[in-house]
Amino acid sequence: MLRLFISDLHLEEARPDILRAFFQFLQDDAATADELYILGDFFEVWIGDDDLRPLAVDVAEKLKTCAAAGTDIFIMQGNRDFLLGEAFCQRADATLLNDPSVITLAGAPCLLMHGDSLCTRDENYMTFRRESRSSAWQNKVLSLPLEERRALARQLRMASTEANSNKAEDIMDVTPAEVVRELKAHQCLRLIHGHTHRPARHTLSVDDQPAERIVLGDWDSAIWWLRADDHELSLLNRPL
Repeated sequence: MLRLFISDLHLEEARPDILRAFFQFLQDDAATADELYILGDFFEVWIGDDDLRPLAVDVAEKLKTCAAAGTDIFIMQGNRDFLLGEAFCQRADATLLNDPSVITLAGAPCLLMHGDSLCTRDENYMTFRRESRSSAWQNKVLSLPLEERRALARQLRMASTEANSNKAEDIMDVTPAEVVRELKAHQCLRLIHGHTHRPARHTLSVDDQPAERIVLGDWDSAIWWLRADDHELSLLNRPL
């Protein structure tokens, strides 16, 4: 069983180079895998599955082609595209994955997350996250016309950029105690997540047992992915 894990591509019209790199990745790498996991922030912004802009349509078609060739595709929502839903996944022939989820990897349970919920020291963001994940908030937003949703997305994006510029670096990273809490809650000793844009493999201890946290990298100047087969896990990258 060969699995690939990616996150934080932030696909948008302003970065056609990343879109081309992703389509090439599907053709060259994902086509050889049994499963592809996309762990959030696949898109830079997502205002609803009814926004059938060319980029979204093209991506869904390419994913469907990859799935038809034999690769099972799983997509998790991130903090940028938490409104991505079942309708898009149906068009892409993909499975919408809960955050968090547990899979069996190399014979052991492994926890998959986007990673934003682990950044508990960022209290302002956590407050917004709780609100924006509520059915009431999402139903209200999705009932707006597309143009109003686009304007709201631009407003939220600008506010987020300004707020992040004034935050200490450690606030925007995961809280170590929250990582341990989630691993214990799901009875796992390995966690794979994205969000922080700080690709690395970290060792830690959970109830005196060795554990690991693998952070996927964002796609900007390079593309990052985790390759996992039945024997080993490799965090890989190559220039964009």
